Amino acid sequence: MAEKIFPLAAMEKLIKEGGADRVSDKAKVALRNAIEEIAHEIAVKSIKLAVHAGRKTIKAEDIKLAVKE
Repeated sequence: MAEKIFPLAAMEKLIKEGGADRVSDKAKVALRNAIEEIAHEIAVKSIKLAVHAGRKTIKAEDIKLAVKE
């Protein structure tokens, strides 16, 4: 996962919506890294679920089940 998907501005917005007045650059990067890692894990689990069901298409149900695991 070399390429970063989520912009730092979105991370700042999320943190500020949570109630923070100020957000450091390191905090934005840390949140982005955590979110991207979690998203990657969910994607991998979703793919396994779809393949197990005999599908190539990932559906919303796959994502929801992967999150519950």
